[in-house]
Amino acid sequence: MSNPVQEFIQERTERIAKNGENKALQEAACSFNTESNKSQYSYNFSWMGRPIIQYPQDMIAMQEIIWQIKPDLIIETGIAHGGSLIYYASLLELIGHGEVLGIDIDIRKHNRAEIEKHPMVKRIHMIEGSSISNDTVEKVKEYAKGKQKVIVCLDSNHTHEHVLSELNLYAPLVSPGSYIVAFDTIVENLPEGYFSQKRPWGIGNNPMTAVEEFVRTNDRFIIDKEIDNKLLISVAPKGYLKRIK
Repeated sequence: MSNPVQEFIQERTERIAKNGENKALQEAACSFNTESNKSQYSYNFSWMGRPIIQYPQDMIAMQEIIWQIKPDLIIETGIAHGGSLIYYASLLELIGHGEVLGIDIDIRKHNRAEIEKHPMVKRIHMIEGSSISNDTVEKVKEYAKGKQKVIVCLDSNHTHEHVLSELNLYAPLVSPGSYIVAFDTIVENLPEGYFSQKRPWGIGNNPMTAVEEFVRTNDRFIIDKEIDNKLLISVAPKGYLKRIK
């Protein structure tokens, strides 16, 4: 007897796999990624009143992961305006379970004020400090104690050294079957001299190079290529790392 629900899922899985082999589609997506980043496309969106600075496709991917995992805790490095914290918190509110822990080296006063008066703040906790300092890491570990299902999102300093340190420090907190997501891996795919503002990261020195080094030396995580083939338009190609053991 056929199962239409499973049939739809199977068709979708097969279609996503074909995306990875569709050269024309890949080239179109690459072109959009390049041009849209130049125009600061990700800055155009907000969630429940706060700027989120993410691509809608990555937001959907995170929603799928969060619904699948139903985490006790989501850890995010890099707070900025707080849109992602509020987005994750709102999803956990709908699920009815879980907390969000945000970390930033400098939580600006006006951003903190907006986050703290938001109705989703009841599921949010923030730590100010470098995400890779011993003091911050110990605070995070203490907060994560007893949390069985954990997702980690890395979106702070985008240099190779910093992201690799974050991966090594926070990956042990990720539960098997869950994810650590490194955002802005797309920097590696953008043309040399692409950014109008001087940045400490660029080709050869960015989250993607950190991810590639990390997975070479850590067999507990793999790059979830299905997510890449599904999204196509994303700031995090190769950035969705699934813990498999």
